[in-house]
Amino acid sequence: MTELTQGAVAQAAPSLADRKIRVLTRRDPVAVPPGTSLAECLQAIQRIGLGDSVLVVDEARHLLGVLTERDIFGRLIGTGEDLSQPVEAMMNTEPRRLSLDSTVRDAIALMETGRYRNVPLIDAEGVVVGIIRQQDILRYFAEAFPEELLNLPPRPHQRMTEAEGA
Repeated sequence: MTELTQGAVAQAAPSLADRKIRVLTRRDPVAVPPGTSLAECLQAIQRIGLGDSVLVVDEARHLLGVLTERDIFGRLIGTGEDLSQPVEAMMNTEPRRLSLDSTVRDAIALMETGRYRNVPLIDAEGVVVGIIRQQDILRYFAEAFPEELLNLPPRPHQRMTEAEGA
């Protein structure tokens, strides 16, 4: 990466962070209705195959609560907790969320300061429209600089003294 290119990246990154979250790729969350057992929540996560949170939503997809990975591993696994109890017994009823009009910078700040890996997204009516992960933000920045990233040597800090093949 040349000095000029590094400067261009440094100048562009702040403005990219100020764009609305709606520019990010988002995915459907693992969502369950109220009354779902903790065992069913764990099975839903296993079916998806990604470490994730479970969003508890009503019939209109309004966010009622979140059961996070931290809850699952810290308060469920190996504790002998009754997994037949409803998710409401353990979910966070005041989860942090962002709207589609929040900025990428807002998402980064929330993930950094609150140690969240998954953040629910809601629309103007409070309906869940997706979830974003740290990987979604990294992918967004990487896609903004394809040439700079694709042209990096395998070890960017390494400087070759001779042309390749010499």
